[in-house]
Amino acid sequence: MPQLTYLEAIRQGISEEMERDLAVFCLGEDIGIYGGAFKVTNGFIDRFGPERVIDTPIAESAIVGAAFGAALTGMRPIAEFQFMDFIGCAFNQIVNMVAKAHYRWGAPAPLVIRGPSGGNVHGGPFHSQNPEMYFVHTPGLKVVCPATAYDAKGLIKASIRDNNPVIFFEHKYLYRRIKDEVPSEDYVVPLGKARTAREGRDLSIITYAAMVHVAMEAAEILAKEGIDAEIVDLRTVAPLDRKAIANTVRKTNKVILLHEDVRTGGLAGEIAAIINEEAFDDLDGPIVRITAQDSPVPFSPPQEEYFLPKVTDVVREARRLKEY
Repeated sequence: MPQLTYLEAIRQGISEEMERDLAVFCLGEDIGIYGGAFKVTNGFIDRFGPERVIDTPIAESAIVGAAFGAALTGMRPIAEFQFMDFIGCAFNQIVNMVAKAHYRWGAPAPLVIRGPSGGNVHGGPFHSQNPEMYFVHTPGLKVVCPATAYDAKGLIKASIRDNNPVIFFEHKYLYRRIKDEVPSEDYVVPLGKARTAREGRDLSIITYAAMVHVAMEAAEILAKEGIDAEIVDLRTVAPLDRKAIANTVRKTNKVILLHEDVRTGGLAGEIAAIINEEAFDDLDGPIVRITAQDSPVPFSPPQEEYFLPKVTDVVREARRLKEY
């Protein structure tokens, strides 16, 4: 089974879907001749032609508007933003048009909005954000945040095939830093299904995207101290896999909620509410949140390191929770 980077897995998934279905096409800023800011679509214009790999102006609202119109006529557009930080420029189109199409008149809107998000790359406050919660809060949208190359390919393929609009956040720190064995044959990873990234018995860490790897590194350190941490990778943050969340809490009775997004209004609060509703009696300790600071993402590398959740934070809180 070949090993692919996270970036190459996404590229392969999109390419396979474009080969499989002529209704699939890409549009976005510099995705054609230049091959995309991070080269996800490199070579696509030569392979599929300029009618299916469309360079657009720097106008996110126009990109989403065009994609939405195409989706309503039976096409399956994949709209790329160079950085997901600028998704706010298309907020009205996404929240008031795309998300409500099926509810208002039953029209499927099979489009994917994808692009790089996340920090730890010293990109500063305009190129390092995790804006997923604006859209998790919006009924009618599916929101995907893969952590591995295997999942990235399977989830992008599932997103393209879905008849609902999907926002696909690709963590740029992972693009070329991780590799997985990725099947060459066709497969999809179902949306809305979490996975257990590591089995454990003493406490659970529920997380997603790049923080899965932070949790895994922390778990290795904790294992040497006799603390066995289970790690649940949500994969999809809307819809949430409520069953997987409740099951891991029932198994270990203690839980850490870890995400890179800022704390206030972050996903940890919603997950804590789900645990309260579905597994409160199984808790043997307080729900612990580990998140980024309530601040814009700093440009300064040491400040960004302080801002982001770290392995040491997870280890410290896991020790404290284990002794509770």
